[in-house]
Amino acid sequence: MIKRNIAVLLAATSLGACAVGPDYVAATPPARSEAPFIGVTSPEVTTAAPREDWWRLYDDPVLDDLVRDALAANTDVRVAVARIERARAQLRGSRNAALPQTGLEGSAVQNRSSAMQVLPGMDRENRIVDGEFNVSYEVDLFGRVRRGIEASRADLAAAQEDADAVRVTVVADTVRAYVDATSTAEQLAVARRIVDLLDRSVRITNARFERGLNQRLDVIRLDQLRQQQAAAIPSLAAQRDGALFRLATLTGRTPQDLPQAARLRTTTPDVTQPIPVGDGRMLLARRPDVKAAERRLAANTARIGVATADLYPRISLGGTIGTTAIGSTDVIGGGPLRWLLGPLISWAFPNQEGIRAQIAAAEADTRADLATFDGTVLNALEETETALSNYRNALLRRARLASAREAAQRAASVATARASRGEIDALDVLDVQRALSEAETEYAAATRSVAFAQVDLFRALGGTWEGADEGRL
Repeated sequence: MIKRNIAVLLAATSLGACAVGPDYVAATPPARSEAPFIGVTSPEVTTAAPREDWWRLYDDPVLDDLVRDALAANTDVRVAVARIERARAQLRGSRNAALPQTGLEGSAVQNRSSAMQVLPGMDRENRIVDGEFNVSYEVDLFGRVRRGIEASRADLAAAQEDADAVRVTVVADTVRAYVDATSTAEQLAVARRIVDLLDRSVRITNARFERGLNQRLDVIRLDQLRQQQAAAIPSLAAQRDGALFRLATLTGRTPQDLPQAARLRTTTPDVTQPIPVGDGRMLLARRPDVKAAERRLAANTARIGVATADLYPRISLGGTIGTTAIGSTDVIGGGPLRWLLGPLISWAFPNQEGIRAQIAAAEADTRADLATFDGTVLNALEETETALSNYRNALLRRARLASAREAAQRAASVATARASRGEIDALDVLDVQRALSEAETEYAAATRSVAFAQVDLFRALGGTWEGADEGRL
């Protein structure tokens, strides 16, 4: 009998190579998705492979330290890592289903029977001690367990890609907050410089008024412009504080714990070399959201096989050995051994409509995942092309505003000198000063926009952190 059961086990195991359900075939992106980017038409970008540590292109040690701290302590990153650990635990659970399952059971019962329930002379009290060891193994004839492992492995890979997506976002947000703080500090310096310049113009015009060379209205108009420019300073200061507080949160700190070096930087960081952006093929290989969508498609494709396997018989092989002792606490030696060895077959037949409904639901999930993958690919391309266009045009706008600022500075210098000699009236001076303040403010804002456009481009290019998670698939 034992030999026959072993033969059944070996025969069933040899059949276990078959797995029902569709085998996963990697989704194919649109034909033109791997082509060069439309926006790679300026010398500010190159088709070289993008860098993983793109923030180092700014050559700013303070920023490098902040990014390192954010990757280590940011709360969103910690949540993503915990989800990886959860997915890894679920994979271990799925793999465990492919192993023999064992159990140990035992019981001890003390009872007393009524005198009417026992024969004369027999003990009314007795003790029954029972012990049993059992083992079972599911013969995975139709791949239910293997498809489950396949789905869990893909889920783990998707969780790891999700973590990379969080890291990309956290790094980009950290750099953006740093840029926000530094560029706002630069705007503050510009605003204060304009106010100082207007103070000087107010003093000159007031002195000329006292000598009868200007009207009182001229002084009032210049002072009004000076107050308008000074009014921008508090809002800029509040904006800078907000950026610094956000930077502290991103790096896992309280606002009080932000390093002093991050507060001292007052010039906007800039990438002075062409930014490597690669092409569509590199983009799809780097974007964590694209890779996560592909892995979820693989996971739900495997779950079609899990559901389909329930259409077929489920066979488990197992055995039990145990003993029951009456009136003794010695389980092993107190009674005869009993054993059981054989297969167990369960099959939901012919009531399979519920199973077929689960299969249909799994197939619908897969179609939805395929649509999500296609949409994620298209979104990645859109974001990157948009970021390239914004960056190119932000650079062009800054260059033109730089020329306008230089012209306004020359005009202001000439106007101030001529006004001091009484060669032009105060209204002309006011117009020149207003033009200079607008040119300075717009150029500072354009520098900020360029920095933000760079960060948006780096964010769109994605990235990965190989080895960031121990045991990464």
